[in-house]
Amino acid sequence: MGKKVLVIDDDPAFLRLVDQVLTQKGYEVLKANNGKEGLRLLFNQKPDIVLLDVVMPEMDGWQTCYRIRDVSDIPIIILTGKRKTEDDIVRGLDYGADDYLIKPVGNKELVARVRAVLRRAELPSSREAERGIKYSDGFLMVDVTERKVTVNGERVKLTPREFRLLALLVENADHILSHKQVLEKVWGWEYTDDLDYVRIYISHLRQKIEPDPTLPRYIITEPGVGYYFQKSS
Repeated sequence: MGKKVLVIDDDPAFLRLVDQVLTQKGYEVLKANNGKEGLRLLFNQKPDIVLLDVVMPEMDGWQTCYRIRDVSDIPIIILTGKRKTEDDIVRGLDYGADDYLIKPVGNKELVARVRAVLRRAELPSSREAERGIKYSDGFLMVDVTERKVTVNGERVKLTPREFRLLALLVENADHILSHKQVLEKVWGWEYTDDLDYVRIYISHLRQKIEPDPTLPRYIITEPGVGYYFQKSS
């Protein structure tokens, strides 16, 4: 049996569509029509990825996302009926979502996004651990093998995506990475046009690790090109 996909949505027609499309591609589909049922399936069935609708009665998608992220690093794709805005991306980032799909979603895009998010969730951790990337300067410490980041001696909690982004920058310290390079390495080649993702995630990362996010010391912008991690001198 293939990877397990948990779909949480109160629209029966959409659940049937996703079930049909993903089952044909070899995935095992678990279906829940509300957040509480979805959380129960998450605990009992241990899926590999969650597709989560935003608008649901009782417990909406944001609340459900927050509850999931409280106990698991499982990839979460938010389903929304409106065009994603920067506020949506920021809110999703705050709640720990990995990606967005806008309804109605095409079958090919659905499959491609699920594959991409699963692939990015699986590959980086093992590769990064093998490299044993580590940085420490007395203020900031990044240990990729242990998946640990501390700032001024205090442990900092990063989302899985934020951690992969920081690990990539640290691994390529003092080398400029273009927006598209970052997107391809952290999100996957399917995302190379989503430039807002990089900008928003970089901003959040700076808020968590920089002494002064308005005057970055570590994550430096190269205008019109991309970003690089600057080792403290």
